[in-house]
Amino acid sequence: MPNLVDVTYARTGESTKTNALGMRDMQTKAFAARQSQHLLLKAPPASGKSRALMFLALDKLFNQGLKKVIVAVPERSIGASFASTKLTEQGFFADWEIEARNNLCLPGSDQGKVQAVVDFLNSTDTTLVCTHATLRFAHDAIDEALLNDTLLAIDEFHHVSSAENSRLGALLRSVMRNTNAHVVAMTGSYFRGDTLPVLLPEDEERFTKITYNYYEQLNGYTYLQSLGIGYHFYQGRYTDAVHEVLDTEKKTILHIPQVGSGESLKDKVHEVDSILDSIGKTVSQDEKTGVLTVERKGDGKLIKVADLVMDEPAQRNKIVEYLRTMTSEDDIDLIIALGMAKEGFDWPWCEHALTIGYRGSLTEIIQIIGRATRDSPNKTHAQFTNLIAQPDAADDEVKIAVNNMLKAITASLLMEQVLAPNFNFKAKRSDDDTPVAPGDLKIGGFKEPTTPRVKNIVETDLNDLKAKILQDQVMLKAMPGNIDPEVMNKVLIPKIIREVYPNLDEAEVEEVRQHVVTDSVIKNGEIKEVGDRKFVLMAGKFVNINDLTIDLIDQVNPFQKAFEILSKSVTKQVLKVIQDAIDTTRVTITGDEAKLLWPKINAFAREHGGQSPDIRSPDPMERRMAEALLYMQREVREQKLQQR
Repeated sequence: MPNLVDVTYARTGESTKTNALGMRDMQTKAFAARQSQHLLLKAPPASGKSRALMFLALDKLFNQGLKKVIVAVPERSIGASFASTKLTEQGFFADWEIEARNNLCLPGSDQGKVQAVVDFLNSTDTTLVCTHATLRFAHDAIDEALLNDTLLAIDEFHHVSSAENSRLGALLRSVMRNTNAHVVAMTGSYFRGDTLPVLLPEDEERFTKITYNYYEQLNGYTYLQSLGIGYHFYQGRYTDAVHEVLDTEKKTILHIPQVGSGESLKDKVHEVDSILDSIGKTVSQDEKTGVLTVERKGDGKLIKVADLVMDEPAQRNKIVEYLRTMTSEDDIDLIIALGMAKEGFDWPWCEHALTIGYRGSLTEIIQIIGRATRDSPNKTHAQFTNLIAQPDAADDEVKIAVNNMLKAITASLLMEQVLAPNFNFKAKRSDDDTPVAPGDLKIGGFKEPTTPRVKNIVETDLNDLKAKILQDQVMLKAMPGNIDPEVMNKVLIPKIIREVYPNLDEAEVEEVRQHVVTDSVIKNGEIKEVGDRKFVLMAGKFVNINDLTIDLIDQVNPFQKAFEILSKSVTKQVLKVIQDAIDTTRVTITGDEAKLLWPKINAFAREHGGQSPDIRSPDPMERRMAEALLYMQREVREQKLQQR
């Protein structure tokens, strides 16, 4: 199946160059904010967040009066990213050093590690690395005052949650409110994939945010030129279809489905064996490293495989250590994993990230794609492929399959926007004849940010907010042409914005809404240049960019491409299954939607000789107008009854 997203980059080399202090582009931006007490760093995988933290931490130790640094990572394997590093060799004023006794990301009991944290806080040592779990247990065991004058660095910050039962979230809130500790939070994406915010609004506002986007990262590479995102649909068991998308000529990380998912066969060991059998015959396993050697069908080529799915700890530790210390492109060809090899796992030679089953979290998708987007001399193209179950009308769980497919498509659309260059949207005024700066786009009637809060959301949170909108259950039902675009843009999207940012007033909500809708419509459109004029393709029509207005943009479904992709990707029968499943859980008509549709209902009647929209029409938009008309007629009847 062809890619849904294909992006090509300029290979400028800018994101991998270093300055006089040995800092890459993203690290320089982060270091400029080093005086902030609470710093949130959003940057894609491979952009150098670990080293950015080292620069920040050392400055806080040497120049800002802090006494300790504690780095917390979600799992032990990621701790290697914060190993001792000779930064002075590239021009920085100090080296990052971790004493062996303060590296708590080695095998061992949590009880012993908690005591090690206590000993560290009472010693003269300055740096320590541990897991999130160790930090939580240690926080329970110590006097919180010991964390004064400490930098607390939390890697993969999206693991934090504002939920009351989130121990890491509670720890962070307590430390921020009760100590003078500094916090550096790092993540590739702030979107968790659930309904819970990472931080409460009042806590989040205390953070200085540094955002380095995917486009800046990939466009500035030296070798990687293009990235493809594609979906392959299967029926039956995924193990019978995986050979169709697994190319053993490419260095690949394959993530099998979570055991509780619909795609899982509920026997992960058997699933791995089936994948190996689809490649060829397993001929050996290295006793020292755990690497499997598989003889490929057809040509007998030997494929080196790492199995991270096994339950036996000693065997898994062998292969994890082998992967951690790899130095050559030829050391491994295929990694099969379940929950590992996502966050913080560095395999620069990886070309293909193949994932079985839909991942509900955009953060997880970004992390998985990030395994293949390292810049490396062995590749000019990186690929992400998601193998997903195709909905079947005879399946009792057809609604779940439909929901997963819609989420998969919308996630790809969002990734396309994440990977694209950003625009600066400006209000177009009648008396404004100033030339347009590169990257700027002037729009009639557009509302620019009027408050620091809105400006911050637009600059740092736009993709995460769009992820929230795209994964919303009501939006998923509305997306494939079931609801008028203006209803989506003016009713559904503002409702979600209010839920995410409850402290915004209505004027601020409208400013954020216009940015979300405009950014989505423009990035999902196609911009063409004819002579000295530019046109954007929106809803099948080319519009002169100089004629763009917010009213025109509000008439376009910002996610229309999702339905177009579905129409091209599956058969008419499958498309009908999808539509039927959606129709059984239609979005309830609201008064706001009915009011917005009333002028359109009148226009429909005029165009059709006074005939009202038909509830049985094959056109979903006509059916929606008919439902709105019935809603309004019912409301009028109820009002008359109340008056009587």
